[in-house]
Amino acid sequence: MITITNLSARIAGRLLIDQANVTLPAGTKAGLVGRNGAGKSTLFRIITGEMESESGSVSMPRNARIGQVAQEAPGTEESLITIVLKADKEREALLAEAVTAKDPHRIAEIQTRLADIQAHSAEARAASILSGLGFDHEAQARPASSFSGGWRMRVALAAVLFSEPDLLLLDEPTNYLDLEGTLWLEDYIRRYPYTVIIISHDRDLLNTAVNSIIHLDQKKLTFYRGSYDQFERQKAEADELQMKAKAKNDAARKHLQSFIDRFRAKATKARQAQSRIKALERMGTVAAVIEDHVQGFTFPEPEKQPASPIIAIQSGAVGYTPGKPILTRLNLRIDNDDRIALLGSNGNGKSTFAKFISGKLAAETGEVRTAPNLKIGFFAQHQLDDLVPKDSAVEHVRRLMPEAPEAKVRARVAQMGLATEKMDTPAKDLSGGEKARLLMGIAAFDAPNLLILDEPTNHLDIDSRNALIQALNDYPGAVILISHDRHLIEATVDRLWLVRDGTVTNYDGDLEDYRSIVVSSSKPKSGAAKADAADDSRNKADQRKAAAEKRAAYAPLKKKINDLESLTEKLNKQIQLLDKELEDPALYEKSPDKAVTKSKERAAALARLNEAEEQWLELSAEYEEAMAG
Repeated sequence: MITITNLSARIAGRLLIDQANVTLPAGTKAGLVGRNGAGKSTLFRIITGEMESESGSVSMPRNARIGQVAQEAPGTEESLITIVLKADKEREALLAEAVTAKDPHRIAEIQTRLADIQAHSAEARAASILSGLGFDHEAQARPASSFSGGWRMRVALAAVLFSEPDLLLLDEPTNYLDLEGTLWLEDYIRRYPYTVIIISHDRDLLNTAVNSIIHLDQKKLTFYRGSYDQFERQKAEADELQMKAKAKNDAARKHLQSFIDRFRAKATKARQAQSRIKALERMGTVAAVIEDHVQGFTFPEPEKQPASPIIAIQSGAVGYTPGKPILTRLNLRIDNDDRIALLGSNGNGKSTFAKFISGKLAAETGEVRTAPNLKIGFFAQHQLDDLVPKDSAVEHVRRLMPEAPEAKVRARVAQMGLATEKMDTPAKDLSGGEKARLLMGIAAFDAPNLLILDEPTNHLDIDSRNALIQALNDYPGAVILISHDRHLIEATVDRLWLVRDGTVTNYDGDLEDYRSIVVSSSKPKSGAAKADAADDSRNKADQRKAAAEKRAAYAPLKKKINDLESLTEKLNKQIQLLDKELEDPALYEKSPDKAVTKSKERAAALARLNEAEEQWLELSAEYEEAMAG
C-alpha cells in the first residue's frame, strides 16, 4: 500500500501540490492524469526520493523496490539482452556470488533464492519483453550504441519492466513507441503483478491497462476507481453535484447576509443579527468548479478540392539509396476525402511512405500521378528541431505572411491554438505541446488538400488530443495519419493501410483485430499468403476433420484453461471487494483485528491469483502451440 499524506510541493516558488492525500492499495494499476504542468512528474520525483516535498509524506512498505525508466538511454557496446538482464540487480549479485561462494549453507541459500526469482528463465523473459517492444532476435544481440535514441529508450523501458519493481513508475511510456509497441505494453501492464502508476495522455492505454485514476487538479489528488472513461463520468457527476451545492450555498449565504445587512443596526434585532453572523461563519463556502479552457486547433479549408484520385501510384518503389528501395510493389490511390491510418512496426517504412506521398522522396521506379495544383501539408515530430530557438511563434508566422499587418499575423497564430501570452515567447521556451501546435499550424498554413500527420500527439494532453480529433473531423481534405494513439485513429480515420514486408497494402480488419494479432504475436495474412493457402493440397474437409479431432484430443487441457480463467475472475472480484473494505478508515478504528484479517485474506487471494495466472499462461501456451502444430 502506498499512502500520500498532506503532501505539498513547489517548483521555482510555484505551488504545484497543496496538502494532497491519496492511498493506493497494493497491486493497483493507476493512471496519473492532469493538465501539462500540473505537477505529475514532480510527484514522481518525490516518490522516488529525487526531490524533497515542502511538507507531508509518502509511505510505502519497507524495502519496496521502485523502478522507473532511466533518463539516460543506454548507449554502450553491450548487447540489448545483456543490458536488460543486468537490470535485475539481485540476480546479477547472486550469480556473481555463486561463482565464489564456498560455504555450503550459503551456496544452498543462493540457489534457493535464484529459483525463487526464476533466474533460470531470466533470459527468455528478457527476450520476450524486448520482442514485444520491437526487437527481433538479431537486434537483441546488437550493441545498444548501434540504435537511435528512440530505440534506446525502448531498451531502457525493457530493462525496468524486466526488473519487476514493487512500484513501477512510467512517465509517458508510449511517446517513443509505435502502435504495435503500445498495444503490447497495454497488455503487459494489465498483467503486471505489482503496483503501477502511469503518467499518460493515451486514452486507450488508460482504458485498457489500468484499474484506477489519480487526478491531479487544482493542486489536489483525487482517487477514482475504474478506467479513464469511468473517471470522466464520475468527475462530471461530481462537478454537477458540486455546482448544485455551490448554488444552494450561495443562496443560503445571500439570504443570511441580507438579514444581517437589514437588521444589524436595529437594537431590537441585534441579537438575531449576531446569531446569523455566526451561522454565516460556520456555513463556509463551497468551491466553484474551475474549468480550464483548452485552445482548439483550426486547419484552413482548401479553396478548391481536386477531383479524385488526388494521388495514384502504380508499381511504385521508393528508398533513400538508388537500387535499394525500402518499399516496392506500391499500387495505391488516395481520394480527396480519404482518412487513412498507416499501421506497422517502426522500421517497416511508415515515415518513408509519408515522405514519399508528401513529395519529399521521389519514386525510384513506377508511375506516380498527382492532381493538378495539389497542396500537401506535412507534420512530423522531428520537425520540432527545425524551429528557430530564439524566434517566437509570431516571428515564425510572419515569415510566411511578410506583407500582412501585425494584427493578421497574431490572429493566425491564435488560430493555431497558442494563447496570447505565449505568442512572443521564444520557441525554445515553449512546451512540447505548444511547439507541436505551432508546427501543425505551419504545416497547414497554405490550406492543403492533403494533411499528413506523423505522431502528432506525443506532447498533447488528453483535452488537446480531443481538440485535435474535432479539428481533423471538421477538416474537409484528405488525411494520412501515423500514430500510436488508438483513440485518435478510431475517432478520425475510416481506412487502414498496413506497411510491412517492404510494401503497403489495404488492411481489411479493424483496430481490435490488429490488436489481437499484435498481442498474440501472430501476423495477418497477406494476399499472397491467402493464395498459397488456397492452393494447399489438403482437402478443406479433411482439414476441418483434422482440426476437430485435434480439438477433441486437447479438450481436457482447454477445460483446465477455462477453469483457471473462471478462478482468476473470481479471485479478482474477491480482491476488489477486499480493497473496498480496506479503503474504509473506519475499519481500522473500530475493528483493527478485522482489518488485519482482511489484509491477510487479500494477500492469500493475490498469491492464489498469481499462481493461477502463471498456470494459465503456461497451459495457454501449450494449447496454442498444439493447435498451431
